[in-house]
Order: sequence, then structure tokens, then C-alpha cells
Amino acid sequence: MTSRPDKHDPLTLRLLTQAVHAGNAIDPGTGAVRTPLVLANSYALPDDPSEISWSGTDIPLYTRNSGVNQLALQQKLAVLDNGEDAVALASGVAALHAVFFTFLKSGDHVVVADVVYEATHRLFTELLPEKYGIEATLVDTTDLAAVRAAIRPTTRLVHVETPANPTTRITDIHELALIAHKAGALLSVDSTFASPLLLRPLDQGADLVVHSLTKYINGHGDAMGGAVIGSRELIQQIKSDAMIDVGGVISPFNAWLIMRGSITLPLRIRQHCVNARAVADVLDADDRVAFVAYPGLASHPQHELARRTMPNGFGGMLAFAVVGDSATQDRFVSNLRVITSAVSLGHDESLIVHVGSTAPRAAHWPEEFRTNGHLRFSVGIEDPADLIADLRAALDATFAPD
Repeated sequence: MTSRPDKHDPLTLRLLTQAVHAGNAIDPGTGAVRTPLVLANSYALPDDPSEISWSGTDIPLYTRNSGVNQLALQQKLAVLDNGEDAVALASGVAALHAVFFTFLKSGDHVVVADVVYEATHRLFTELLPEKYGIEATLVDTTDLAAVRAAIRPTTRLVHVETPANPTTRITDIHELALIAHKAGALLSVDSTFASPLLLRPLDQGADLVVHSLTKYINGHGDAMGGAVIGSRELIQQIKSDAMIDVGGVISPFNAWLIMRGSITLPLRIRQHCVNARAVADVLDADDRVAFVAYPGLASHPQHELARRTMPNGFGGMLAFAVVGDSATQDRFVSNLRVITSAVSLGHDESLIVHVGSTAPRAAHWPEEFRTNGHLRFSVGIEDPADLIADLRAALDATFAPD
């Protein structure tokens, strides 16, 4: 007998259907078929509140603990990443900090990927060591022997991004989890570049997965948030320590916006992948382009690993540089007419930014990323023909004879 799907039981649904229904419920007060936006910061107490935990996070009580929209979003995020629970916070960096704050203390050691988001790099190279005596070893996480060698008796956490920002480096989560767990450490994975549609780190052995909800999961460039997903035990620790008592909670409006944006995540990710592959192929074949880093290209150093660990697609992020110096990169960007020069990523529109090579974290990038800077390209969901035409026209204008 075929099992019957039920929108009230998301585990009976496939991923595309989960994206629509998980976390949503008919509003008992109005009958609205979508969880409404609730801007209250406090909720009515029962007649007998003696049994209530004032630090509880499972019912709406006070929005720093949990509100209607946050709870709905957390339910959806846990389902999408195949976790037991999730915590939604004010930004992606708030989510990262929540993991580090909750599970590390003075004297602990962390093994962290040497290619990570700028805020993560600064947290582990400056703020956490200087303020709290937490030691970190930066390592190329594609080199498993180097990861093993970096482990110490005091190692409590291994942290990695895959695909990594900005080089798109891919790490073998399963193998990294074996190393971390053998040492008695947790493995946290920032999977913002991939989203749950392309990569579920928990299924590959990670303990915690982190997302900047601002990016693909929201997808519309109009809300900010972050999330951590994992076991109920670990997430409850984050809620108790980093959410309630540090207070970096997500606002009801941002939670509502991200919940709405997440419904179309599967459709958007599909188009992001199609467009990014088309754009990468065109750039890779153009002699005026110095290099292209995209996991879907056979030339990518971890292409085979990406094929194995991201079977549903390689994402919408790539990096490249045009032939020439830093000024040439800027000139190329200024010649674009469809693609927008702006920070962030994962929006519906294509975004490109010229990343220089002077920041401290750049020392760990491949040489081609550091020579004249590079362009981080978040490929949007526009018609790929328009994106390709825009890129070619900008190349023509940039390299036109004087």
C-alpha cells in the first residue's frame, strides 16, 4: 500500500512539497491559510502560569524566547535540512557566533577551514582568541591529513564552509565528520552557498548546519536572518545560551518574509544552477577571462567530490577574473548593464562584486584569486541568454581597442 502524503506531517512529503507546507498552519483565530505576521513582542499568559518556564522556547511567550513567526520558520528549516530542530537568529553572522559562543570556552581549540567568510575568519583569528582565549588552527580542509594533524586534545569544534566563500572550494563532510567525532569534537558546516536543496550536511555526518537566511533561503534581497539546524539537544543549548541570554533574535517581520521567500526555494535553486552552469561555460571558453571557479566545471579542483556530495546541482555561485589588473576588473563591472554590482548573494537578481586581495583572509586563497583580485558572481534567475549577452558586451567594451 502506497504511503499517503499529508501536509500536516512534513516527513511524508518530498522536498518541493515540504518547501511549501512545512512550518505553515491555518491560523486558528482568523482561518487564514498562511501563518500571519504577528508583530507582538509579548503573548498572553494562561490563568495559572506557575508551570511555565520563563526561559522556555517551545511556545510564544516573549519574542526574545520565541514568537509565532520564528517558530513557524524554525519548523520549516528543520524539515528542509533533515534536522530535529532549528533556531532562527538575526543574521548569518549571529548564527555563526551562536554556535561558537555556545560550544566553546576559554582554553578550547578549534580547527577551522582557512577559506571562510570574512566575519568567521576575524572571529577565529582575532576576536575569540583575544577576548576569550579560544585557540584556532586554520587548515585546508580538502587536505584530510592536515586536518588530522591539526587536532589537539583540547579540540572541541571543527568548522568548515562548503562550497567555500569566495573560492567555491568543496570539502568532504563525511570524512571530516569522522575525524571530528574521533577527537570528541563537533562538526559545524556553513552551507549558505548550497542551501538545503543541494546539500544536507547533517545527512553526511555534520552535527550542526548554519545558513545565512539572508541569501538563498529568503532569496529576494529584502530580509536578514540566520539559522542553525541540528539535533534537538544541541539546538536547545543554542536557544538557551545564545538566543535568550545574548538576544540576537530574528524579528517577526524578517521571519515572516523569509518564510514566504523559502516557498519558492526549490524553483529558484533549479534556475540558479541552470544559469550558473551556462554562464560558467561561456566564461570558461573566453580567452579574455583569466580563470573560472565553479564546482560544475570539470576544471574545478573538487569537481568529482562536488558531483558526489551535491548530486542535485552545483549552485549559483562562481568566481572569475578577466585578464588584466585590478582596474580592469573594475572597468569590466562598470560595463555591465543587467548584472548588478553589489554585495550579498542568493538574490533573485544577479549580483557581482570585485573582491580585492589585501584582506588578511586572502592569504589562504589560490594564487589566481590574489593576483589582481577576482569577481564573486551570484548568478540570478534571469533569462540566461540576457546574462550571457551582458557579460559578452561588457567584455567587448572592456577590451575594445583604444
